[in-house]
Amino acid sequence: MDELQELVERVLARDFAAVGRAISLVEDRRPRASERSERLLQLLRTSGRAAAGHCLGLTGPPGAGKSTLVSALARVARRRALSVGVLAVDPSSPRSGGALLGDRVRIEGDPDDELLYVRSMASGGDLGGLARAAGAAVEVLTAAYELVVVETVGVGQSETDVEHVSDTVVLVVQPASGDLLQFIKAGILEIPDVLVVNKLDLGPVATRAAAELRAALAATHPGRQASVPPVVLTSAATSDGVDELLDRCAEHRAQLAATGALEAERAARRRRWAYRLFRDWAGARGVQQLGGRAHAEARLALLLGEGRSAWGAASALAEQR
Repeated sequence: MDELQELVERVLARDFAAVGRAISLVEDRRPRASERSERLLQLLRTSGRAAAGHCLGLTGPPGAGKSTLVSALARVARRRALSVGVLAVDPSSPRSGGALLGDRVRIEGDPDDELLYVRSMASGGDLGGLARAAGAAVEVLTAAYELVVVETVGVGQSETDVEHVSDTVVLVVQPASGDLLQFIKAGILEIPDVLVVNKLDLGPVATRAAAELRAALAATHPGRQASVPPVVLTSAATSDGVDELLDRCAEHRAQLAATGALEAERAARRRRWAYRLFRDWAGARGVQQLGGRAHAEARLALLLGEGRSAWGAASALAEQR
């Protein structure tokens, strides 16, 4: 057994050090690391473990309580005997380039719990709320853990990349914040599968915000009431409503699996994430040279079908231009 195969076996066994090494490898942008990173991800995909997992993506504005809610979600999931991996994307330090806030400090968990893994990742300045290596890191975590939670950096209206790496997108808002109108203007309400009004402990202001949110969702989904995402009231500080939130997320995944849409959705997400990475790499002119987005995505789909990761497909297409 070579070094990478041994690393994969240890990741699948949920060895903390191995999971950390694997994520560090897929974060490494040096050319000499890319081939090893690609092979690592291919080995993890062929294990088949990720197919049974569930990835939640939490997005929303700063101050909504996402980190505290992630902590509460992890506690509830662990009580349900689920293994949990958390990827917390933080703003980048302007000096070191590392994760500035360090969500491992803000996300609470039992340090002796071997089935709860928390990793911080610097955003690298990306305005979509995710680091470029986030998709690959999610692949590592979903191969190791039954529930993976991705918390985005919290940049507001432009933060939509989380939908490209998550089975279930959760939008977290806080009462009386003035965010609702901005979300409607930005079209963000079309992205989440579950919405959360956090800080239920604020009382009537929270329940009023939930009612306004439900009305806004009904208006943005005319004639499609069955597709209106649920709104859940939670208090991350007290864990009230968190069980219901986890239930609604599990129901969403179960619906996708029952209709056969889960794998198709995951393939479409990988293609869109690869396109996003290619566009960032090659720019608008690079996309135009390939005949536009549809042609670029078609070629990326072929590369992904060869077993490449999103980053690997994007870089390969950039080299083929």
